[in-house]
Amino acid sequence: VYFFIRFIAASDKFWFMLELYSFVDYFTIPPSFVSIYLNRTWIGLRFLRALRLMTVPDILQYLNILKTSTSIRLAQLISIFISVWLTAAGIIHLLENSGDLPTFSEPVAISYWNAVYFLMVTMSTVGYGDITCGTSLGRVVQLMFLAVGLALFASVLPEILELLGSQSKWAGTYHGDKGKRHIVVCGHITYESVSHFLKDFLHEDREDVDVEVVFLHRAEPDLEFEGLLKRQHTRVKYFQGSLMNAMDLERAKVHEADACLVLANKYCQDPDAEDAANIMRVISIKNYSDDIRVIIQLMQYHNKAYLLNIPSWDWKQGDDVICLAELKLGFIAQSCLAPGFSTMMANLFAMRSFKTSPDMAAWQNDYLQGTGCEMYTETLSPTFTGMSFSQASELCFVKLKLLLLAIEVKSDDGGDSKISINPRGAKIPANTVGFFIAQSAEEVKRAWFYCKACHEDVKDENQIKKCKCKNLATFRKGVRAIQLVGRASEHKDDDNLLATTKPGGPAQSSMVNATKPANNVKKNVSVKEEPKPNMNGRPTNKAAVQQKSAKMEVGIADDQAKDFDFEKTEMKYDSTGMFHWTPARAIEDCILDRNQAAMTVLNGHVVVCLFADPDSPLIGLRNLVMPLRASNFHYHELKHVVIVGSVDYIRREWKTLQNLPKISVLNGSPLSRADLRAVNVNLCDMCVILSAKVPSNDDPTLADKEAILASLNIKAMTFDDTIGVLSQNNGASDSLSPLGSPIVLQRKGSVYGANVPMITELVNDSNVQFLDQDDDDDPDTELYLTQPFACGTAFAVSVLDSLMSTTYFNQNALTLIRSLITGGATPELELILAEGAGLRGGYSTPETLSNRDRCRVGQISLFEGPLASFGEGGKYIDLFVAALRNYGMLCIGLYRFRDTANAFDASSKRYVITNPPTDFNLLPSDQVFVFIHWRGRKTSSV
Repeated sequence: VYFFIRFIAASDKFWFMLELYSFVDYFTIPPSFVSIYLNRTWIGLRFLRALRLMTVPDILQYLNILKTSTSIRLAQLISIFISVWLTAAGIIHLLENSGDLPTFSEPVAISYWNAVYFLMVTMSTVGYGDITCGTSLGRVVQLMFLAVGLALFASVLPEILELLGSQSKWAGTYHGDKGKRHIVVCGHITYESVSHFLKDFLHEDREDVDVEVVFLHRAEPDLEFEGLLKRQHTRVKYFQGSLMNAMDLERAKVHEADACLVLANKYCQDPDAEDAANIMRVISIKNYSDDIRVIIQLMQYHNKAYLLNIPSWDWKQGDDVICLAELKLGFIAQSCLAPGFSTMMANLFAMRSFKTSPDMAAWQNDYLQGTGCEMYTETLSPTFTGMSFSQASELCFVKLKLLLLAIEVKSDDGGDSKISINPRGAKIPANTVGFFIAQSAEEVKRAWFYCKACHEDVKDENQIKKCKCKNLATFRKGVRAIQLVGRASEHKDDDNLLATTKPGGPAQSSMVNATKPANNVKKNVSVKEEPKPNMNGRPTNKAAVQQKSAKMEVGIADDQAKDFDFEKTEMKYDSTGMFHWTPARAIEDCILDRNQAAMTVLNGHVVVCLFADPDSPLIGLRNLVMPLRASNFHYHELKHVVIVGSVDYIRREWKTLQNLPKISVLNGSPLSRADLRAVNVNLCDMCVILSAKVPSNDDPTLADKEAILASLNIKAMTFDDTIGVLSQNNGASDSLSPLGSPIVLQRKGSVYGANVPMITELVNDSNVQFLDQDDDDDPDTELYLTQPFACGTAFAVSVLDSLMSTTYFNQNALTLIRSLITGGATPELELILAEGAGLRGGYSTPETLSNRDRCRVGQISLFEGPLASFGEGGKYIDLFVAALRNYGMLCIGLYRFRDTANAFDASSKRYVITNPPTDFNLLPSDQVFVFIHWRGRKTSSV
């Protein structure tokens, strides 16, 4: 029947009759009918049916069982080998049992399976001799088969073994334990990137991280990488495959994964191509499983817009992007405002364990203790319900030895929650989640366990453990899991706080939405929070401000009388009210030559030394300048930014800078001392050294050569012992806010270049050893342990690696970081920037003006001012409580001279101390990192 079906279906009947399988049918079908006619069974040539096994690979392909080329070829080889083997065994069986021709005499009885065994022994050239051919015809066939069989054995078997050997041990399928979560990590997978990621993700301070990590990459791991996988084999799996292949996504069980993380190559030659490849990976993942959470690293800020084109990309479901250029330059920008703050934040969102030693210098022990602090979240116990934030923060710090930075406030209508940083007047509702700085997740549990009835008299914070109080029985139902954030809350600072902070004006605080600050306003303005959906799915809360008094003139900023251009401009802020804005200017209007720069009064400004070729990839200078133009600075407080570099490159960046005020460009070289003197580098508040040049493949360690040379060049310069030419006049100072002035001190210019405030961006961490010739850092020392990083004078993009883990464990972490680092960038603003037309100006309204009232980071001096009394041997706990009670300022760390013997010598380097212990002794030369708020009119702050 099968023969006739094939015959009817054949398109060419003649060639069908000549096919191999047709001849098999000719020799096997007629004997079957003859057997029926003779009423006896005759095996005859039925063994030829074994040749049909060669069609098995085709059948398996039709059934979609064999899909890969390797499996198909392997099936073909095995089927050919077995078919020939079984067929030849049938021939030997027939001839031996039939006897010698022509009379078929002297047959040799041999079973078919003995014939199969005999041929395998013969093909393998072993030849045991236990079975031999007894007939002449059988021996002739055996000799013929030896020629064919050995050739087949010698050719097919090695290829089969090669194909079996090519089956990578990384080609399996993930089988996770039921109920256990796993994440898929893909993108740039190397030993270095994976070791850094796992070091943070699986850190011991995270308590029990019951999450398996599955890596999916095209290449096999090298021996070093394989060793890492073996050491972590209980928690890490590796599979070879492509994100663009749905079968490989199935093998990694992407649809069942808790999240998918895409790592970028930070040292790539073409950042845009790297971003495009990673975005394609996200498209493939979302196409395979549209509801999976994706966290992606991108190199360039402008490529974020392409993610919004993916239909299933949803901020509300936890999808997020970590833009390395945006955050890197944002951190550096904050260092221009509060030197050292980038180091503090980088240490906060990275998981590290500190080990102090009596053999170390005192400053190193202080710094290392701070590096052990991380950001955690925990639900506040019912004891905190109804307290103000300042009361709760004081209780946490004094009693629990925890630093409470912010709280997560849920909206009354059940909408999206918002993050409130150091809120001034808000009462803490029940079940509020707090953001803490602490040494471990175990410490943060104190906020969950604290009970006033049981723990009020407890002196040792380590004794604050779960009590059996009946009041907490209902509240504590269910299983609680602390989510570790290794996160960095962002910063804005005010150098002007140094000497001019006055008592009587408490700093306000901010409400930072999950995407955008919805801020408190002055006393004569009431705020009504109304959730409003955003186009890209990320929650926002805008403040609808209703003016109750005519005292506040809509559209008039507090400080406009100081600057006539600012006063005459109708649109002073961008359309979101988050940044200062100016009408677009041509770059030619902002270019200075050396003589013009020398004649320009530059003091307290920011010098950006930029190394770039005309065709270098854009680094996004907008991300550096925008945080310095945040609307929670008064216009006169904005630091002038002078960019020293190739104007041909800056011209390509200019369309993103043309609407930001107070920017000048000097077409010169950052290595030219004449150009540096022309821009008064010795009078700047910060000198930023950046490079946009592509690292060389030949020797990537030389990628930082220009930045290192520029840094050493400035340090080797000497300057005249002159006084800064700018000073504030009394009339101006009278009308200024108590928290700041355009130029806080009558600044004396640095005599030595080594005293110039400086931050250098590095591509390779190991090059940090070349920045300070007087340090004793070992070349193999981790970046965060080196002196330049501890002092806040070096920054590398590698410190942002920890943000992948941070964002996975807490979705709000990156929102909090981005809100502070970028100066208030919102999804609404990102949609505007995605259009490619730059910032849009907007008329001031009560709503946009209220956006100025948001949190930033400041740096307060203890040498003079209202907090100076604590610098004379005071304790940190007293400073913390006084600043919080009297001024609403939340202290988060210190910036101290490394050599305290020369405390008043400005040439000494400072280092960062994150969240010092309560009994930490203060010095008059210390500067304090604090969360402060927008200062409005003088009348509102009295």
